[in-house]
Amino acid sequence: MTLQIELQLGGMTCAACAARIEKVLNKQLGVVAAVNFATETAQISSSNPAITTETLIATIAGAGFSAELADTPALPEKNEFIPLAFAALLSLPLMASMFSMDHSELLPRWLQMLLATPVQFILGWRFYRGAYFALKNGGANMDVLVALGTSMAFALSAIVTLMGLHEQHVYFEASAMIITLVLAGKWLEGRAKKKTSSAISELLNLQPKTARVESSEGIIDMAIAQLKPGDIVIVRHGEIIAVDGLVLEGQAAVDESMLTGESLPVEKTIGSKVFAATKNSSGMLKIRASSVGSKTQLAEIVRLVASAQGSKAPIQRLADQISGVFVPIVAGIALLTFALSFWYWGSAVTGLIHAVAVLVIACPCALGLATPTAISVGIGRAAQHGILFRNAAALELAGKIEMLVVDKTGTLTMGEAKVIEVICQAGQSSEALLQLAASLEQGSEHPLARAILAANTLPLLPISGFAAEPGCGVSGQLADGSEIKVGIPSWAGEASNTSEHTTVSVSRNQLLLGQILLADTVRPSSAEAVSRLQQMGIEVVMLSGDKENTAAAIANATGIQQFYGLMRPQDKAAFIGQQNKVVAMVGDGVNDAPALAAAAVSFAMGKGSDVAIETADITLLHNDLLAVADAITLSRATIRKIRQNLFFAFFYNTLGIPLAAIGLLSPVIAGAAMALSSVSVVSNSLLLRRWKN
Repeated sequence: MTLQIELQLGGMTCAACAARIEKVLNKQLGVVAAVNFATETAQISSSNPAITTETLIATIAGAGFSAELADTPALPEKNEFIPLAFAALLSLPLMASMFSMDHSELLPRWLQMLLATPVQFILGWRFYRGAYFALKNGGANMDVLVALGTSMAFALSAIVTLMGLHEQHVYFEASAMIITLVLAGKWLEGRAKKKTSSAISELLNLQPKTARVESSEGIIDMAIAQLKPGDIVIVRHGEIIAVDGLVLEGQAAVDESMLTGESLPVEKTIGSKVFAATKNSSGMLKIRASSVGSKTQLAEIVRLVASAQGSKAPIQRLADQISGVFVPIVAGIALLTFALSFWYWGSAVTGLIHAVAVLVIACPCALGLATPTAISVGIGRAAQHGILFRNAAALELAGKIEMLVVDKTGTLTMGEAKVIEVICQAGQSSEALLQLAASLEQGSEHPLARAILAANTLPLLPISGFAAEPGCGVSGQLADGSEIKVGIPSWAGEASNTSEHTTVSVSRNQLLLGQILLADTVRPSSAEAVSRLQQMGIEVVMLSGDKENTAAAIANATGIQQFYGLMRPQDKAAFIGQQNKVVAMVGDGVNDAPALAAAAVSFAMGKGSDVAIETADITLLHNDLLAVADAITLSRATIRKIRQNLFFAFFYNTLGIPLAAIGLLSPVIAGAAMALSSVSVVSNSLLLRRWKN
């Protein structure tokens, strides 16, 4: 049995911390862990029965960090402002000399030391603690850089003060302000990081706190946590639906945009499905609850989004590799800077200050935040538009799609075929033919089966030995033992029919009894979606199980140039496997599952079969091909942000470290630049929240 959990982490200060937690977890036998610095979570799976949640939490604690089960995906509240305020209060007087006309020391050195000491050792204790655990576990992180740099500046200043070396300058303001600026950066970074996960919080806030429930005592208000499947819930005009369920009474237009991104209300009548967090725009509904609380579609979406936000994109690998060795390299550069500065200027103090500036400016936070913050915002924004990415890899790969393979029924069309004509062989009646076909199709979930069942007006006959042949049809036996087949003409029974409509043949003991002609309507948005995808440089190909002329009619109506008919599920999968490009597939039926699995990126319509949705990388909640174009556009926008962030992080360190090494950046300015770099990366990622389809 595989253990799969998500842990909320505490105590991380930079990407190196995340890399170290990941390393100690993955050392455990059978454990695979991915740590997300931006969301401060760890996604962990273990095939080792000896590994428990408590074992994993203890392992993380041994590395110097805290961990607990993530009950909700929202980031925990942290009061980072109070220590920042105290640090600023003590540090600002030390900055007075920096702004004096002659740069003279306006405060006595003993008072400077008195103000700087609590900043260094009380408010800055977290850096010493983090550095200790990092070094203890054979690693190095931002805490090591900050603790080492500020300690060097403070120690030099303390020695000069205690020994009365008045000709030598002191740097209490540098050590104190560096700590203050780092705390300020972490506070701003924390606020910005919470916004990257705001999509989950907004989804969680959609569900109402109470529901009006029909009981033996009349209609009462009941807390959501007390609801049970089977409860009868009354939803009036303007109220939010609290449960997933079926409509028992009433008629209303329900706004499902908060879950699907679909702006138009959906009409609900008796027997319709409704979902938690959607809004009753008109009328009144009586609903029998089928799923409540953590079992609703809303809860499942929240879990999927949280899991996807916590996953890693392939593009992040480079940043992870660099973060793992970055701090030791910087420490080496700082040591070299000290030696060269001492040799060139002949002053150990000058060399020390240059080395401190190098240590402070080189924090790898921006590098660690570059990818996960953009991924978190992008996946959250997609969820708000009814696009659910299974993981970050799917989000990244969607932007690289070169060919999109589409199914016809339920994808390009409404998937609600209607019987338009029944052609019978001699001696047969249309009513009897429909009765025979419907009796067999009652065991099928295919849209054509539903259309035949809807057209039948006679009682269904008993059928035994039901079997479905994917891509062909269904078969079974009547009570007299005769074998009935209902499916494509080449399988169920040949006939000379050149109609562009979908043709279903019905045969008894291999003898053709007749054919049922069905027509499906093209989705109003399909032609626009195909045109938009083609303008994006994506080749659109339709693969259909229908005959060529039926496929041609739909292809012509939607502007698709390349199409193939009479394609079985294995044929679709084979076609995808033969392409030397990044191929995506979109479908909604059980017969699409092999092709979805074969594609580099797979899209499933939200109202499609469970098998298709489970197989797909991306689920489209509002069953519109335009959502595929939206998903690709958002993917490309997210990858652009990641590249911008990575460029900024690399450029910042590539430029900042040399400037600090040659003395063009003071330690205080280096501290401010380091703090602002992380905030800038997160703020750039947050611009994705403005994305619109």
